[in-house]
Order: sequence, then C-alpha cells, then structure tokens
Amino acid sequence: MWFSAIKLAVNAGSHIYKKKQETKMMMANAQASHAEKMAAGEIEYSGKLLESRDKDYKDEAILIILTLPILVLAYGVFSDDPAASLKIQEFFQQFQQLPKWFTNLWILVVASVYGIKGTQIFKGKK
Repeated sequence: MWFSAIKLAVNAGSHIYKKKQETKMMMANAQASHAEKMAAGEIEYSGKLLESRDKDYKDEAILIILTLPILVLAYGVFSDDPAASLKIQEFFQQFQQLPKWFTNLWILVVASVYGIKGTQIFKGKK
C-alpha cells in the first residue's frame, strides 16, 4: 500500500515538473518569436516603458538631489568660511539622526525610480 502511494506521488511530482519545464520552454520560444517579429518590422514595438522614460526627468531630479550634499561639502571646504563649515557639520549631524523608517523610505523611492529592488532594506539585508 505504501509503495503504491509513494509511486503515485513520484509520478505526480515528475509530471508537474515536466509540465513546468515545458511551460518555461514555450514562454521562452514565444518571447524569442515576438522579438524576432519586432526586429523584422512585422509587428510594432509593444513595450511602452522605454518610450515613456525618454520624456521622464525624475531620474535627473533624483541625481541632482543626491549630488547636492556633495556640492555643499565642496563649498564648505573651498570657501574658507568657518561659519559655513560649522553649519555644514551641523546639517550632517542632524541628517545622521533621521529616523531609520525615513531613510529606508527614501532609499525605496530612489530604488523604484531607477528600477532597483530595494525591499531588502526592510528585510535587514544591505
């Protein structure tokens, strides 16, 4: 009795595995066929993501925002103004004390703009 149950489970498992592999192969073939048709001009490009990103300036805005602290530091170093240096040091000390949820949220926003999977931050992975 146990032998037939084990045999049935093994057969079912191998059948499921085989079907999953066949599905993966069919999906890969379909993607390749679609790409070939697009390259040959038989069908119009269907991906709108790259087209919409051409007119999108949020990447540049994020890059500018992330570059500003470097520019502020450079000003503090090269301006020879001791008051500016003190203010910059105070700014970065305050910045360091931001809550972790806020910095994680900021990283996730930047990651989503650039298409990076940023959820590892909340899972404790860096």
